Parts: sequence; C-alpha cells; structure tokens
Amino acid sequence: MNNTTKIPVVAKSVLLPFILITSLFALWGFANDITNPMVRAFQKVLELSNVEASYVQLAFYGGYGCMAIPAALFVNKYSYKKGVLIGLALYAIGALLFFPAAQYESYGFFLASYYILTFGLAFLETTANPYILSMGAEETATRRLNFAQMFNPMGSIGGLLIAQNFVLNALKSDDTTADGQPIFDTLSETAKAVIKTSDLEVIRNPYVILGFVVLVFFLMISLLKMPQNKDQEAKVNFIDSVKRLWSQPKFAFGVVAQIFYVGAQIMCWTYVYQYAETLGIDSKSAVWFGLAGYIVFLTGRMIGTALMKNIDSGKLLMYFAIGASLTTIGAMVLPGFFGIYSLIATSVFMSIMFPTIYGIALEGQGQDAKFGAAFLVMAIVGGALLTPLQGSVLDLGGAGYEDVSYFGLTEMRFSFVITLICFIVIGVYGKKVYSKYNS
Repeated sequence: MNNTTKIPVVAKSVLLPFILITSLFALWGFANDITNPMVRAFQKVLELSNVEASYVQLAFYGGYGCMAIPAALFVNKYSYKKGVLIGLALYAIGALLFFPAAQYESYGFFLASYYILTFGLAFLETTANPYILSMGAEETATRRLNFAQMFNPMGSIGGLLIAQNFVLNALKSDDTTADGQPIFDTLSETAKAVIKTSDLEVIRNPYVILGFVVLVFFLMISLLKMPQNKDQEAKVNFIDSVKRLWSQPKFAFGVVAQIFYVGAQIMCWTYVYQYAETLGIDSKSAVWFGLAGYIVFLTGRMIGTALMKNIDSGKLLMYFAIGASLTTIGAMVLPGFFGIYSLIATSVFMSIMFPTIYGIALEGQGQDAKFGAAFLVMAIVGGALLTPLQGSVLDLGGAGYEDVSYFGLTEMRFSFVITLICFIVIGVYGKKVYSKYNS
C-alpha cells in the first residue's frame, strides 16, 4: 500500500497558482494538435512537395530542441514564474506573427512564426512541469504532475476539432467536384491566387485568436503572487548539475525512455490515418479515429492517476507498457477493424507514460530539477527521429501501404514493430525503477 494517500496532492494555499499553471498544459496541447493537420493544409494551399510541407514539423520540433536548455538556464538565474512568463510571451508573439505571415503570404514567415511559438512552448514545458512537481510534497509529486497532464489531451482534442472544423473543412483549395476530382488544380493562376489569399487567412485566424488568449494568461500570472520552492529554485552550477544528473541511472535511462515514449506516441497518432486508409476509410472520416485516440488517452490518464494512489509509479509504468505492447501487437496481427481498434486502445496505456517517466526521473533531484526538466523536454525529439523511421519502413515496397508483406504482415502493420520496441524499452525502465533504482 502506498503511504502517500494522506498527503494532499495540492495544498489549499497553492490551489489558485496550481490551477493557472495546470491550464498551461491545455494551451500547449492545443498548439501541438492544431498544428499537425496544418502540414496537409499548407501543402495544398501553397502547392508544396511532401518534403517542403514537412518543414512545419521541422520548425516545430526545432523550437523545442533549441530552447529547452536556454529555458533551464533562464529559470536557474531567475525563477519558475519568470520562466513561465517568458514562455507565454514567446508563445503569444509566435501566434500573433501569423497575421503578417498571412498578409505577406510567405511560407518562410509562417515557419519562423512556428519556430518562435515553440520557443515559448519549450520554455513552458521546461518550466511548468518541474514547477508543478515543486508545488507540494515530493511524495505526491508524480501524482500531481499526472493530474496536471490530464489537461494536455483536453487541449489536444480542442486543437484537433478546431483544425478539422474551422480550418480543413473551410479551405477552398481542398474543394472537389462531385466525382471527387480536385478543383484547385484546374484553375488559372489568377483564380488560385484569390483562393490562396482566402485560405491563408483561414489558417491564420485560430492562431491569432490563440495569441490573444495566451496574453490573458500572461497578465493573470504576472499579477498573481506565485509560490516559490527555495530548494528547487536555488541557483546551481550548470556543468556540475549536468554531471550529477547523468551519473544517476534512473535519470539517464529516464531520458532514453522518454525519447522512445514520444516516438511511440507520435507514430501511433500519425499513422492511424494511413492505417485507416488501408481499411478503405477516407481522410475526413479517419479524423474520428484520431479523436477517439485522444478521448481514450484522457480516460486512461484519469484511471492511471487514480491507480497511482496505491500502486508504485514504476510498477504502474511497467504494467501500462505491457498493455501498450499487447495492443500494438493487436494492431499488427488482428484482422480488419479489430486492428485499428487495438491501435486506438494503445492510447489508454500511453496516457500516463510522459508525466510518470518525467516525475520518476526528476524525483529527488532538488536544485538540479530545472536542468533535468530541460533534457526531458528535449527528449521530444524522439518524435522527429522515430516517426520517419516508421515512414521509411512503409516506403520499402513503394508509395503504398500494402505493397509488400513481412512475416505475413502488410508493411503498414509490420511497421508498428518499431512502436512495439519503444514500449518494451519503457517497460524495462519501469521494472528497473521499482525493483532496483528505488530499492
């Protein structure tokens, strides 16, 4: 029985600051999942190649990779509160820059806006996660972070719905004839230019509105007295801190596990659309499968957070990794729609992984937590490294998703062996946490 059941997860004295910082998790979830469908939107509107359209994700992940360490250095010199405010300011600036980007109709300007926006997200993730951990007893820190992280998929669902209903469905460049043939490709350059202007404004609008919402949060947090954890917010030497962190197997393996987790999540959520295509489901209908993944993800996080009251976090991580491995195998071998249902069910088990790995790796780090957080945020690069690897497996037999078979599995289904390996690594980490690192 876990002995932390009587310790409050969030004390009344920090409830309002906790609510505000927790709200930020939804804000960056929204940004992440309104952006994913924009790859296709920009490709259609600006007539880009697949490689050119992928620069959206390159700019997005690039912002995280470049700014996580500078964010930690900033927080080390100042405070968590100032780190959050800088993150919100950069987030708002990046979002509001979509207005001049649309006016100039410049793809490069849009990419720069994404890059600056994710500077802000890197600041927020590097700062808000350890800030939540610091708002109470260390014994309940992982539960506290899991609760806060429940709001991330809520933002993700909102971002996906806004992208689908107010952007993708409103793009005139995506209109087709009654027999499904694209109209945009048949138009004159003058007609295309008019539609291009209109569609870029459609893409612009949710980001500009988002920028103003972020500014409201900036004002609220700047005016509110926020709690300080003197131990975790004390200034420390960066080099010494990094040496201490990486000398600890629980932290070092945690960063590796986080890389594999983010890769697994993005592979499952990216390729569910292609998986649906192999079942004869059109792209608009496939969105509902993506949405179902987010909903069961949120449900799983609620269940996992409740279970964590009585089950060791490392052991629970291992159990969920086993569950994810089984549903991934199901996605590979089960026939027809049973396969895609199994793939969606994987989100239940992925739900607790990011915050649990994060909390475990930072547990007991004290003053070093801010730099540890930066490395765990940089682990988001796993999505950029592993997703193309699955794509390369899909391309082995040609442009289709069922051109060849391996061990009796189509290349679409076989490609999820990479995801399976990711969950095995996470399971091993969970096993080591409760059987070795915490012993």
